[in-house]
Amino acid sequence: MTLRAIIWDVDDTIFDYAGADVAGIRAHLRTEGLLDGFTSAEQALGRWQRATVHHWARFSAGEVDFPGQRRDRVRTFTGRPDMADAEADAWFGRYIVHYEAAWSLFPDTVPALDRLSGYRHAVLSNSSSEVQEHKLRTLGVRDRFEAVVCAADLGVSKPAAEAFHTACAAIGVPPEEAAYVGDEPDIDARGAVEAGLRGIWLDRTGRGGRPELIRITGLGQLPGLLAGDTRFGAPSTFG
Repeated sequence: MTLRAIIWDVDDTIFDYAGADVAGIRAHLRTEGLLDGFTSAEQALGRWQRATVHHWARFSAGEVDFPGQRRDRVRTFTGRPDMADAEADAWFGRYIVHYEAAWSLFPDTVPALDRLSGYRHAVLSNSSSEVQEHKLRTLGVRDRFEAVVCAADLGVSKPAAEAFHTACAAIGVPPEEAAYVGDEPDIDARGAVEAGLRGIWLDRTGRGGRPELIRITGLGQLPGLLAGDTRFGAPSTFG
């Protein structure tokens, strides 16, 4: 069946989330005078990243809502589990200022979207539509996507099939006519395949492995992959 649509993850796929997060939290902690409480900036960054991973997993599992995972990241990082919501929100809001100042697309994002303009495009993210709509508009690419579908609004997260199917339905394309591109092998690529889409793992950091998945290491490889074989050929086609 002909491939008609590409559905995209956002963070660490088209948008350099990791880079912006590191730059943002580093600037925030320096401004707040919090680096003195750690042996190094790297130790502080590691603590923040572990808190982020832990509470994001709780959000994805439905254990906490989107604002709650932000507050809990702050509480875990600061070691203040009883911090009031308003104080945690204010702390996170000050961090967001630095984080947004560091926002950027990956250099291969716009060229890939240009080369793939013949396909229909949508976003499926495990974040919230408020966050991702703002991000995509700020980065100047919102008009590239027909729909932005997000877990916080759906009440279900990737890798659940319902999330992928909702994104397909948003642009009127059946799952078998859509590809999904994301940076996580299980949440994104495997989840998409199990939902009936053609899952593609964007392995920017070169983790490798997972030979059962279709893997690329940069978006510059995607147009050739799709043009060469709409069934995507063998797994791990690129690297």
